[in-house]
Amino acid sequence: MTAITLSPPGMGRPPRAGLGFGRLLHSEWTKIRSVRSSFWTLAILTVTAIGLNTLIVALVIAKWDTTSEATKHMFAADPTGFLRPALQYAQIPLCVLGALVITTEYSTGMIRSSILAVPRRVPMLAAKAAVFGVVALVIGEALGFVSFVIAQAIIGHHLPESLHNAATFRAVFGVGLYLAVLGLFSFAAGALIRHTAATITVVVGFVVVVGSLTRIIPGSVGAHISAYLPANAGLLITQAHQQADALLSPWQGFGVLCLWTAVLLGAAAWLLRRRDV
Repeated sequence: MTAITLSPPGMGRPPRAGLGFGRLLHSEWTKIRSVRSSFWTLAILTVTAIGLNTLIVALVIAKWDTTSEATKHMFAADPTGFLRPALQYAQIPLCVLGALVITTEYSTGMIRSSILAVPRRVPMLAAKAAVFGVVALVIGEALGFVSFVIAQAIIGHHLPESLHNAATFRAVFGVGLYLAVLGLFSFAAGALIRHTAATITVVVGFVVVVGSLTRIIPGSVGAHISAYLPANAGLLITQAHQQADALLSPWQGFGVLCLWTAVLLGAAAWLLRRRDV
């Protein structure tokens, strides 16, 4: 006589291939917004960057009558150049946050839980990158447009510039694009290095120190090396007018930054599939 074994409901069915990408996005969004430190970091970053930019613009305009003609010409050549203080201030915290989004999971061991829940590692990494990229883009655009509107109210007739001008709008919109992709560049570096302090040191050193040092290399070689570094190239999208000696156009420079980031993300995805957690 053959014994019949009853299986619990669901047993014998093929396992699910994993969570859909939409649910992965929702999960990563929940992680970011549930961490209060991330929320307050972004809020403080936005407020302080706008405040710092406003203060510097106000100080410059207060001394406008005694400002040298060379300085006035520099501002006139790049009407959105007064957004540079906010941009330079914001890029480092966003790079740090981009690194923390991924390296914290390795330092706390949460990455193991994520991989157990989502065996497909590449979609998990893509979801993390997409959510952080959108958050960084929103913060960057808010920072750029609010800083521009406040600065224009202070500057007034000294440097008449309007968002109705296509080049000006592109430059202000480019602030958010630059910060978002630079944050993803740091995220990708963190996914490769997997250590918070090391990632921040490498990214900040590469973006700030190396980017500045290459400008002093003499000749055409130095100019080309400097032009094709990620931060130097990406910053071109935030300039309303292309400089005469620039090797890349604003969109070409932004494309170079995107290419750097895509290569790092691709390498991170490849290593994530091959390495143990």
